[in-house]
Amino acid sequence: MKRADVVELFTRLRELNPHPTTELEYRTPFELLVAVVLSAQATDVGVNKATRKLYPKASTPQAILALGEEGLKRYISTIGLFNAKARNVIALCRILVEQHDGEVPRTREALEALPGVGRKTANVVLNTAFGEPTIAVDTHIFRVSNRTGLAPGKDVRAVEEKLEKVVPAEFRKDAHHWLILHGRYVCKARRPECPICPIRDLCQYRHKTPPAP
Repeated sequence: MKRADVVELFTRLRELNPHPTTELEYRTPFELLVAVVLSAQATDVGVNKATRKLYPKASTPQAILALGEEGLKRYISTIGLFNAKARNVIALCRILVEQHDGEVPRTREALEALPGVGRKTANVVLNTAFGEPTIAVDTHIFRVSNRTGLAPGKDVRAVEEKLEKVVPAEFRKDAHHWLILHGRYVCKARRPECPICPIRDLCQYRHKTPPAP
């Protein structure tokens, strides 16, 4: 995709949504971190339903440690892979308390050292909680980047590296949210909503869906 088209793409997405953010509900970096860990292979809607019950009772590493693994499971049992996620959340809470004074670290290395936290989760926390211009590539962003020709790549790391090169600095902080929301609601996996897509004319996807009859 030509640089002018990239600028136009993000300009349009910004006009439609000037202040994008995650659909996960949180009030602190710690609540966001836990929510993102819980969201792996789960929907934001499902995670929010669980954390609305969990966070009023336990919203700090110390409070979740006090719940214990079995206590935590009672709050997150509606989320897929909740047994493994409960273990990871308890383990990361322990590390936060013992090594970071109960605070969420602000470096990628320290975040990725936490159980259940990979590069994507670290990027989400760095971007959304701390305002870093990172781009976390999930399935939605991977799909949009390849379909449109914005940043094609064979795997998520390749797409992330390409996005870091092609996204202009003025759009970098919010690019993650614009692309994920576009993939979630317009550039859908099974049948993209091409007729209503605001960047249809810029997109290089060969199999655009026609308007409904």
